[in-house]
Amino acid sequence: MPLPDPSFLLARAPVVPVVTVPSVAAGVKLAKALTEGGLPLIEVTLRTPAALEAIAAIAAEVPEAIVGAGTVTRPELIQASIDAGARFLVSPGCPPALAEALAEAPVPVMPGCATATEAMTLHALGFPVLKLFPAESVGGVGLIKSLAGPLPDLRFCPTGGIGPSNVGTYLAQSNILAVGGSWVAPSEAIALGDWEQIVALAKAAAKLSRAAFP
Repeated sequence: MPLPDPSFLLARAPVVPVVTVPSVAAGVKLAKALTEGGLPLIEVTLRTPAALEAIAAIAAEVPEAIVGAGTVTRPELIQASIDAGARFLVSPGCPPALAEALAEAPVPVMPGCATATEAMTLHALGFPVLKLFPAESVGGVGLIKSLAGPLPDLRFCPTGGIGPSNVGTYLAQSNILAVGGSWVAPSEAIALGDWEQIVALAKAAAKLSRAAFP
């Protein structure tokens, strides 16, 4: 049976905010600001104690958001994230035990890869869309272009080092469905509660994303 495909989610917004939330309340306000700016997909990284509770609160209080869990690094985080309300999962890398567990998840998954071998291994397990991470450090657009020929069926959501200056170059590639980025939710703006700045950044990212498609 084919694994759940993230493509239909990524079609909603070519930029997926990758966010780290200091508190549940901040997570909800951040989700409201990002969705107001036109970015409904939100990857909440499991890097803070508040992350899972924030996912649950966003799922309950911000219905226009499509919230997912990022930094899924251990099998036990899969069910915990889904129980919290995550509608998709993202990992920075994917050792065998994690890959096997993610392949059993009932929600779309974007497992992380950094090389052609890792991409081929994950594709063989049935994953149709992969996270390239850290994108700029491992070859960026050049690597994505190189993978298009030998792996024509694979699609990517690269993350890491992507921002306003290069997002258009990434989105112009036929094998990229979306990019992940933290520039739309700066930690300084979150700490200050400057939600208007985040709304403005999200609007600019959404506009740039639409314009960037060939």
